[in-house]
Amino acid sequence: MRVYRGRADAIDADRTVSDRLVDRVAADREPAVRVWRPHRQVAFGRRDARAERYETAHELAEERGFPAVEREVGGRAVAYTGSTVAFARVTPVDDPRSGLSDRYDAATADLLAALDSLGVDASEGEPADSFCPGTHSVQADSGGRARKLAGLAQRVRADAAVVAGVLLVRDHDEIASVLDPVYAALDVPFDPETVGSVGRAGGVSDPDAVVAAVESALVGAGTGPTTIERVG
Repeated sequence: MRVYRGRADAIDADRTVSDRLVDRVAADREPAVRVWRPHRQVAFGRRDARAERYETAHELAEERGFPAVEREVGGRAVAYTGSTVAFARVTPVDDPRSGLSDRYDAATADLLAALDSLGVDASEGEPADSFCPGTHSVQADSGGRARKLAGLAQRVRADAAVVAGVLLVRDHDEIASVLDPVYAALDVPFDPETVGSVGRAGGVSDPDAVVAAVESALVGAGTGPTTIERVG
């Protein structure tokens, strides 16, 4: 298992790191894990980019101090504040048509275990009208209602599969405040009150501690020797 830590100096350079990681796994057939804190940004999905008022949504994010970018993996727009944690586990595949559900189930179970170690009683699922709505999400109760903490997505190539996601650590109010006008422009239903975070759910809200917990869970036990590579 190869573990990547840290981030590159700029958004585009950091995205290149993740792309090269996938290529390396495909070439040497060694699984890899990366858990990090991306730069401040709003990352739009492909469906967002096709929306009639996408340019307006793009401008609204920029006006609020969030550089706007487009990503290949995932659904609707996601905001990163600098404390938000992203994670990815990349594995070689021989048959891209198999293993999709198993990879989702394994990653979700590992994320729930990490959250439990951080003091959060989370479960699979999401409230209605959450950010980046999808069938593979994690939620936790806080303030008497369920709120979304994380979303997962998967991209499968002929030679490698990537299960990636985003986990909100804190800054839930700031994330809700930027996504509210962005989603309105995209004409996507969104309830700002559904935005949760590890801290909001009563867990450890130190981003570095969250990175360590998620990395440990995704790497797992009994995976053989681990090689650490530093980014940036």
